[in-house]
Amino acid sequence: MYVGFSSSTGSVRTSHYVLGWSFKMNGQAQEIVTSKLPKLPRIGVVSGLIYFIRRKRKFAELLEDWELEYGPQRFKYKDLYIATKGFKEKELLGTGGFGKVYRGILPSSKIEIAVKRVSHESRQGMKEFVAEIVSIGRLRHRNLVPLLGYCRRKGELLLVYDYMPNGSLDKYLYDRPTVTLNWSQRFRVIRGVASGLFYLHEEWEQVVIHRDVKASNVLLDSELNARLGDFGLARLYDHGTDPQTTHIVGTLGYLAPEHTRTGRATTSTDDQNLSPEFVAEEVELVLKLGLLCSHSEPTARPSMRQVVQYLEGDIALPELSLLGLSSSGLNFAHHEGFDDFAMSYSSSLGKGFSHSSYATESAFLSGGR
Repeated sequence: MYVGFSSSTGSVRTSHYVLGWSFKMNGQAQEIVTSKLPKLPRIGVVSGLIYFIRRKRKFAELLEDWELEYGPQRFKYKDLYIATKGFKEKELLGTGGFGKVYRGILPSSKIEIAVKRVSHESRQGMKEFVAEIVSIGRLRHRNLVPLLGYCRRKGELLLVYDYMPNGSLDKYLYDRPTVTLNWSQRFRVIRGVASGLFYLHEEWEQVVIHRDVKASNVLLDSELNARLGDFGLARLYDHGTDPQTTHIVGTLGYLAPEHTRTGRATTSTDDQNLSPEFVAEEVELVLKLGLLCSHSEPTARPSMRQVVQYLEGDIALPELSLLGLSSSGLNFAHHEGFDDFAMSYSSSLGKGFSHSSYATESAFLSGGR
């Protein structure tokens, strides 16, 4: 027969003091007089209290009554802290204009996640912001990065997404990547993004305007399928109503620096990573669609429904001359006149605005229709 003491506090280190004990094999054990027991060490009590308070503050969250209705989609900060190993730098996936993104593994389910830490010091509009985040969390489409939930703590908001193992699209396009995408993969990415935007604009119960579509916000899953993510600037409104946003948001997409200064496109802006194996008709289609989607006249731009139909070959692309665009520079297969086309197109963009220098850059802002 063995007699002893046992305790457990998981991974937390603690100290235990046995101040007295009484045991007897047969009969009644001797009563313990608590007044005669030694006092607990004061330094131990104080240290334990300080540790408890600090730990509680470390994982303290901000929870208001109105957030209770969003309970299932709210994560505990402690779980996210453990998942990202304390938000260590080695778990950092990237840094954007709205915060840092960390890779993590949820301790309970072992699911891989991406956690974005967004600073939100202002309390104004927080309820509406969280409501929109939760609404966006209900979006379900094969070409959107699923938003799993959120956590609010002090002055920051943590958004939890599905983890995309192949990272963002920009890493495959710029900065001399070691791994490049062939044309078939690129065209599939383009169609995927268009399909995701079509769902946001027309197929969901509300209209969702992303407002920051760019390569770094397009994530690639394990099979290199495109998933549009980062809905930090997204706005929702009902079908049949006009959006209230009037100011320009988003970030400038890829554009050669000399193009903004001189307006002249050269071979230096060509994509050297595009292999010779491509379908010329598809490349021409994508180029024309890009020009149409950035047309200076909003009414001339195709809807995302039409863009998907063009990419799938369900309908034919109209002649650019009918929409006020010159097609003389699009005969790229024969290397004819692209510089002249780029100059004329940049000039036509500038004529549509009173502030030409600002308008030329604004026309290239992500989002569009």
